[in-house]
Amino acid sequence: MSFRDQIQQILKQEDINFLLTNRLPRRWLTIFIGWFSKIEQPLVRDISIAVWKYFSDIDLSEAKKNDFKSLHDCFIRELKDGARPIDMDTSVMTSPSEGIVGAHGRINGTLVFQAKGFPYTLEDLLGEDEKLDDWRDGYFVTLRLTASMYHRFHAPYDCKVEKIRYFSGDTWNVNPIALRRVEKLFCKNERVFISTRFAGDAPCANQRVALIPVAAILVASVRLHFLDVLFHLKYSGSKIISCNAPFTKGQEMGWFQHGSTIIVLASKGFTLCNNLQQGSEVRMGQALMRWSE
Repeated sequence: MSFRDQIQQILKQEDINFLLTNRLPRRWLTIFIGWFSKIEQPLVRDISIAVWKYFSDIDLSEAKKNDFKSLHDCFIRELKDGARPIDMDTSVMTSPSEGIVGAHGRINGTLVFQAKGFPYTLEDLLGEDEKLDDWRDGYFVTLRLTASMYHRFHAPYDCKVEKIRYFSGDTWNVNPIALRRVEKLFCKNERVFISTRFAGDAPCANQRVALIPVAAILVASVRLHFLDVLFHLKYSGSKIISCNAPFTKGQEMGWFQHGSTIIVLASKGFTLCNNLQQGSEVRMGQALMRWSE
């Protein structure tokens, strides 16, 4: 067994994984990695990327460029044009990002689940001041990005971003092990609530959908193209920002500095596409939910 395989076997042990990824000083480690990953010194950059590639299944053949300024530049890489076909069916909401399908299903009033037996409410996730009627009894799906995945996220349909709400918080790991142990984990972590509304003449026109990028340890910064703001652990600006930002289906909206989780909230009438289930890997632009009402 190779050294890489031995390390991966150790990390698969739940107690050790949870200890190493959650009981360390999460906030300071995240700030440090954010700084370290942006070092552009060639030797530091090359060693960092080589170590990352050794311990992951990252595929850089689809990257738009091969010369990266830093580890961070490699993390937020763009893809070659056409690398991710977009499903243009007007009744389909595409996946905004790469990801592994996690907890999903009907929203029971405002109750959703991060894992079996671990519920949370939309009030906990979005705040008590947010109008929740548009998602009551709707549908949700959780998409978890791994470190090696493409980290940019895109509009899942023709839409308009109406509002952004930023929540400062912790940086718990969001892997399945932590989700089974930490109650209301998504509601504790740093996150950004992106409120959007369907545009155009689609069957689901004017329906609201929310995208909630959730930060995690080592991953606590989100950049949105339509705002000159970087949301991060030291951010102290406005927490609620009104917007009027139109997007076409598949258009890039922003990116995680490294990768984490996106929760998608859809109004009543959407269901997960039949070929997807928990554990399925989905690519940006692939059909995620379908309007069935």
